[in-house]
Amino acid sequence: MKTHDVSEERDTWYAFGLARLRAGEVDAAIRCFDRALEIDPAFAEAARMREKALLNPGSAAGVAELPPRYEAAPEKEDEAGVGAAPPVSRRRSRKTARILRFLRTDKHCRDKVAHIERLPSHKPACGIVSPPLPGPLAAYLEQKGIRLYTHQCEAIERIRGGNHIILTTPTASGKTLAFNIPIFEILLNNPRATALYIYPIKALANDQYKTLKEFEAATRIIVNAERFDGDTPGDERDRIRCTSKVILTNPYELHYMLGTHRRWASFFAGLKCIVVDEAHTYRGVFGSNVALVFRRLERICAHYGSDPQFILSSATIANPEEFGGKLVGRPVVHISRDGSPRGSKHFVLYNPKPEGAKEDTVALSVHNETVKLLAACVRMETQTLCFARSRQLVELVALWTKEALRDDYPHLAQRVRSYRGGYLPEDRLRIEQQIKDGSLLGIVSTNALELGIDIGSLDCVILSGYPGTMMSTWQQAGRAGRRATESVAIMVAYANPLEQHFTRHPEDFFARPHENAVLDLENRYIRADHILCAAQELPLEPGRDREAFGDTIMETFRELAARGDLRQTGAGWTYAGSETWPHGSVRLNSISSDSFLLMHGHRLLETLDPAQAFREAHPGAVFLHDGQTYIVDEFDPEKRVIRVRYEETDYYTRAAREVSLRVTRPGARTRAGSIDIHTGDVVISERYTGYRVIKHEKVINEISLDLPPLHFETRAT
Repeated sequence: MKTHDVSEERDTWYAFGLARLRAGEVDAAIRCFDRALEIDPAFAEAARMREKALLNPGSAAGVAELPPRYEAAPEKEDEAGVGAAPPVSRRRSRKTARILRFLRTDKHCRDKVAHIERLPSHKPACGIVSPPLPGPLAAYLEQKGIRLYTHQCEAIERIRGGNHIILTTPTASGKTLAFNIPIFEILLNNPRATALYIYPIKALANDQYKTLKEFEAATRIIVNAERFDGDTPGDERDRIRCTSKVILTNPYELHYMLGTHRRWASFFAGLKCIVVDEAHTYRGVFGSNVALVFRRLERICAHYGSDPQFILSSATIANPEEFGGKLVGRPVVHISRDGSPRGSKHFVLYNPKPEGAKEDTVALSVHNETVKLLAACVRMETQTLCFARSRQLVELVALWTKEALRDDYPHLAQRVRSYRGGYLPEDRLRIEQQIKDGSLLGIVSTNALELGIDIGSLDCVILSGYPGTMMSTWQQAGRAGRRATESVAIMVAYANPLEQHFTRHPEDFFARPHENAVLDLENRYIRADHILCAAQELPLEPGRDREAFGDTIMETFRELAARGDLRQTGAGWTYAGSETWPHGSVRLNSISSDSFLLMHGHRLLETLDPAQAFREAHPGAVFLHDGQTYIVDEFDPEKRVIRVRYEETDYYTRAAREVSLRVTRPGARTRAGSIDIHTGDVVISERYTGYRVIKHEKVINEISLDLPPLHFETRAT
């Protein structure tokens, strides 16, 4: 009798669930199915209908399998009319609702959702350019049905007025069009004018090259835009120098171009505009190097009689005018009032940490939760980009997500890929296109996709841990919901105090300002390297070049002369070093000059910088590449070659390192309260001493390594 009562109660809740589903009340239906499953956990039909409601609410597939007596009414089409959302926007709104419903109702997830913040949408604000644009540009905008936003109009007017600018409106706000229009206007009006576009990575330059060629074809303003970087064939270089009015390059290639500036005399003589895209990436040591490259560029331009404008495009930072001015050595006008439309974004703070759990246990939980969330999004066929903290984690999360989908959703497992630095250019390009055309549903990436590479519009972004800065947080979250569509961002919190504080005090997280972008132009090692390059390019004069290289320029000249690297002549201070070309020994963003080649047989899998090679591809390491596992058999630090063999494993490795610091030249000493603050030149040494073999998040072996240390000279406080 008791069994009969239980079955009846179970069936009643199941019937209630079907009725609620028919009425379109999905949340209520899921609660009814949950109640039926609490009474009878083996009730397969309730579990099946619950999953269908959760993953595909309102879809034809979910409704078609309802029992006949509960057949749902057909879904009513949205009526077109004034103010009606476009079809893509409506679809994305439904996907957003589906993700949020899953987070709020799924038994595993709902208690881990610490907070959901809805960031409101805003409508576009359009402006007028005065005086009007010339015919080809005005016709282009009319043909495309484009009305310029207010920040685009302001940028055009400022560039027309000769100002150096920094534009910090959000991702997908039309920054590229804002500077392409006035630059093409300048090139149209001045046949001798040229423009230089500088991007931090080749992939971004390649992406923007396509945009520029399309713009050139549509406006019929012929500028012969071309890429010029390390991949440019030798037989093409002279043609590009002679015929191209627009060059797209990166700081590394620009550094070498300055060393051969006489070949570029005509281009530099006509240079009117220098675009520095993703300017916020030029921070720290890399940014300090690039800032000095820009000062050398300005010397070369002055030598050939040009005085170009700098046009900076950046993510939001706290000190745009200060940073922009230090980066390019000129005062810049800040443009930040965004006129582009923005869809609403639901930002979820997700905390997997149980009370009293240890931090290493929670680290595992974060990875597991990230995989579960990404797999759920893929099952819902919502295109999702997941950011992970390291190259190894990117590969592991992608691999584990595929494994989570493989048994029940094998066709979806094939639509999950990893993306990171080190992949060959053709592989990265193929993945970018697969993201853009929707072939991929789940993408796991390092911050390589944080920049503005065009990968289309995503439904959801998952941040596996706090990225370390609010600037990166909003850049990554901004990859979803482009083109004014609704979207979701989920940050899965680690157990460290800061991330736990954010989940418990979301008001602090959402009110936290962006950070300052910092440059150190006083680093004597960096400055000395660029002074040698500058001396090889053109003789140095203390009076003229003090603004570029600092007030201690004469002290640096004397030190370099004592080493035999500089010589004072009638023309000025000239390069006298033993190396014919000092540019080859200057590295803008890494400790060492040579990349390691990772080889599988005769096939090059990828390239790694020395720190990555020692950390991830040491002897015996399990190396993950595009979801496959390889074992490192040979590691040759002299030839910079690593050889691997393919092997499926159920474990991975993690290197252990020791870091030491040695002061080589003490500097200034100050005091802040009771704390002594010392500044000086130091050598940092990293030694990789061994690695752990980890299986199911348990260390099963520890193995020693005997590798040479890596050294890095810098300035420390």
